[in-house]
Amino acid sequence: MSYLKFERALMTNLQESLRKEVLRTSRSGAYSSSTVVDCNTRKYHGLLVVPVPGIDGENHVLLSSLDVSVVQHGAEFNLGLHLYQGGVCSPNGHKYIREFSCDKVPTTIYRVGGVLLRKETIFQTYNDRVMIRYTIEDAHSPVTLRLKPFLAFRRADSMTHENFQAMRDYKKVSGGISTTMYSNYPRLYMQLSKKNEFVFRPDWYKGLEYYKEADRGYESIEDLYVPGYFEVQCKKGDEIVFAASLEETKPSTLKKTFEQEVEVRKPRDNFYNALVAAAHQFHFKKDGERYLLAGYPWFKVRARDTFISLPGLTLAIDEMEYFHTVMQTALKGLYEFMDGKPLTVDIHEIEQPDVVLWAVWAIQQYAKKAGMEQARKEYGKVVADIMRYILSGRHINLTLRENGLLHTEGRDRPMTWMNSMAGGKPVVPRTGYVVEINALWYNALRFCAELAGVAKDTDTMTDMEERAALAKVSFQKVFVTEAGYLLDYVEEGIVDLNVRPNMIFAVALDYSPLDTPQQKSVLDFCTRELLTPKGLRTLSPKSGGYNPMYVGPQTKRDYAYHNGTAWPWLGGFYMEASLKVFKRSRLSFVQRQMVGYEDEMMYHATGTISELFDGNPPFHGRGAMAFAMNVAEVLRSMKIIDQYKE
Repeated sequence: MSYLKFERALMTNLQESLRKEVLRTSRSGAYSSSTVVDCNTRKYHGLLVVPVPGIDGENHVLLSSLDVSVVQHGAEFNLGLHLYQGGVCSPNGHKYIREFSCDKVPTTIYRVGGVLLRKETIFQTYNDRVMIRYTIEDAHSPVTLRLKPFLAFRRADSMTHENFQAMRDYKKVSGGISTTMYSNYPRLYMQLSKKNEFVFRPDWYKGLEYYKEADRGYESIEDLYVPGYFEVQCKKGDEIVFAASLEETKPSTLKKTFEQEVEVRKPRDNFYNALVAAAHQFHFKKDGERYLLAGYPWFKVRARDTFISLPGLTLAIDEMEYFHTVMQTALKGLYEFMDGKPLTVDIHEIEQPDVVLWAVWAIQQYAKKAGMEQARKEYGKVVADIMRYILSGRHINLTLRENGLLHTEGRDRPMTWMNSMAGGKPVVPRTGYVVEINALWYNALRFCAELAGVAKDTDTMTDMEERAALAKVSFQKVFVTEAGYLLDYVEEGIVDLNVRPNMIFAVALDYSPLDTPQQKSVLDFCTRELLTPKGLRTLSPKSGGYNPMYVGPQTKRDYAYHNGTAWPWLGGFYMEASLKVFKRSRLSFVQRQMVGYEDEMMYHATGTISELFDGNPPFHGRGAMAFAMNVAEVLRSMKIIDQYKE
């Protein structure tokens, strides 16, 4: 029995099935994505979406979709499905689906009369090639499969329309054809493992509609080019593999390659294994360097996301080697930034003030896994260099004040993870003393002192402990309110009394600048006003400007992004804080909280977790279909829960 499985009743209900997305990736950032009924609902969906360095390095949709038809006794049954302008569905191939499952690879079973067809889709791990295996599991007579490719050749964040510049030429290659729509694009190779005939019948299919883009206030209509179709003669028991790639391959190797790819994949047969598979989707390799993508389909490698995600996506699933390889790349960029040199690594937003502190936190998590002595040997110098860099006042976005706290200027551009903009200004202008930055700072001071103690460096240990003591007194004076929660940010002339979730870090981090009653009070506020089944809200419903629904045009969504939406990664730190303060007495409560995340395995993007959720019921998933920090923190929470069980 497959863990991720949907029966016929759900698959034929388009109101439900069109909401459920499927994502498969390679290590280059390329991907294949659609819905469980193979109907694209985003402009980012596509069967083959790859970065094109020769143009701009961004992801481009080359092969949008591939319709398969079963032809028997002269009758054609098209198993494809597209949405067209005006809400028209055609050709309604979903009505032939019997089930969809995603154990090792996405698998769809179709029944057309006496023909039972299995379709399995896979994306090669280290090659930007999508492969589809069709198996004729039952047929009372010979069958013809007709495969019709829909081409886009555009950036993933744009649309294409019928035009006279599109080239119609194609070349025959072994087992198929190669073609390109524009001279600046690479050639697309479409090949089959079985002898076939390509019928050249060029045409534009006009008015395809992506309703998720319409909902987000973007252009939602496009035209796609179909150069013709492939015909393959089959019989019961035949297996045919279709491959689309930027490189030609030998058709005779496709079946073996497909099987090899299936073999190395672990089954998504439970919540944990599904999340581990999701974690691997964020692995990214470029120019020999290893990274973690922040999410799919539109995120890049971001420094903050890298350090926050790294422990959950590696240490929590016992993949220490990848922790080191990603950390090596990230620290290379961090040192280049601290030394004032141009970055040679593909990491964005490394100048943000909390990035260096999250790097220390990530090393701290490694120390809990490998031991303090091992962490000191491998990363002790890094921590010391980061602390010296901050203390020397060289960080362009951090200033150490006399009260021992860190100050940042965020009035004109966002300086924290709450980074939405409107009218050229931050929607949430978090400036001055920011609560999580200073919680991280106190934690870093104490961790640095601990490392110095292991190294028997008493001078450094004493210095760090004295600075931490000053920071603790100032933290409580600046952030703790009479009501018992923490102010989100404090700046001269600005008083923001809104209740936000960033105060949870002052409790969850290993070293807290709060005493026990204060920690319990902060947890109480988070539980009463911010907690949802999908994580913590970004703003309390009791606060002014509460906007929990991430829907509508871009500007409307920008104002909602951090003003009421819920984020699972914040929920991870909440669960850690709950167990830290209340120990095993909160274990069953935290375990119940995990149920809300497991629901997501089958509701939005199958087997992974969306970027954010509405802050009000029914807590719909929104934004990007897969978000690294969310997957990471759920995995890390599972590890912490297991430790408390033991």
